Amino acid sequence: MSHDIHALLELMRRLRAPDGGCPWDREQTFESIAPYTVEEAYEVADAIDRQAMDELRDELGDLLFQVVFHAQMAEEQGHFSFPDVVHAVVEKMTRRHPHVFADEQVGDAEEQTRRWEALKAEERRRKAEEEFESIFDGIARTLPAMQRAEKLQRRAARVGFDWPDICGPINAVIEELDELHAELEQVIACHDGEGKVLMPGADMDAVEDELGDLIFSFVNLARHAGIDPEHALRRANKKFERRFRAIEEELAAQGDTLEGKGLERLEELWAQAKSRVE
Repeated sequence: MSHDIHALLELMRRLRAPDGGCPWDREQTFESIAPYTVEEAYEVADAIDRQAMDELRDELGDLLFQVVFHAQMAEEQGHFSFPDVVHAVVEKMTRRHPHVFADEQVGDAEEQTRRWEALKAEERRRKAEEEFESIFDGIARTLPAMQRAEKLQRRAARVGFDWPDICGPINAVIEELDELHAELEQVIACHDGEGKVLMPGADMDAVEDELGDLIFSFVNLARHAGIDPEHALRRANKKFERRFRAIEEELAAQGDTLEGKGLERLEELWAQAKSRVE
């Protein structure tokens, strides 16, 4: 049996119905559902990353359900309905694609990207005529921190606040690393002559600030290199996992485990894994 969007909208109305609906669904709010919406978006991205098309179909359905859930709650409160959501996005996409729906011409995807940003900037300018708007307005505060950092940097770059070349970000990373090291020296102490540990009760606020600055600088460096920092970190995560799993599998084949190996032995196994696992 196939269903269309109307079946999903009706299902959502029944789930939220005061009489005969689902108690859990009726109790939900925008705030309580928002984390599920974010989670479903990540699960869509994960299915795409793994090229799992059957899972992608299901995950897209879960994400669509989240959209319908929010629209139903908004309709109940008299704000807007699902058709209003559809109307708004159709209007916006039509407006932002004049080369498709009007007479404007664009040469290639890069030119279209520039035109897209210009149209968005014009929309923000018109809004700013009615109320003050920062160049950072519209960047969601709930984005993953690394993604939001890149967006903040790109917005600042549009008004000229940016390094002229990649040398600036490289030097900034080095400078921030030195500042982090200086702060760490204030909160660590020698431990039995065999390394360093955090002092009891150490104030880590300054260390956290400097570590944040360092990560922010790494994002800036990635941006100037034309690399998506989130994607780069995901690649590093995958590589680390592949190599560590290889160690686990090798030990398991020998009837052994990681338990009780100690750091020195684990580092030996890690070096071996690095030499044979990409």
